[in-house]
Amino acid sequence: MKELPLTITPEALKATQQIMQSKDIPAKYGLRIGIRGKGCAGSQEFLLGFDTPSVQDQTFQYEGLPIYIDRAHLMYVIGLELAYETDEEGNQGFAFNNPK
Repeated sequence: MKELPLTITPEALKATQQIMQSKDIPAKYGLRIGIRGKGCAGSQEFLLGFDTPSVQDQTFQYEGLPIYIDRAHLMYVIGLELAYETDEEGNQGFAFNNPK
């Protein structure tokens, strides 16, 4: 199994597992990480979802969680951190951070 190209915080892992359990997502599904196009500043919009693997995917395992990333998207996620954060107003959600 290949090394995961990004870091997943413990909070993000826990939130992912809780979502999968509360939404009754089947065990054959894993976390899909991808990108969609480019924004007006040339940056990518990162996507998260639950899916089964496709032939274009690179498959990873992290703490028992299958993670699927399209091979064409790998270069865009290398070095990123997937976090689950709370903002000043108490809103919670996933965030892709670039620690560089």
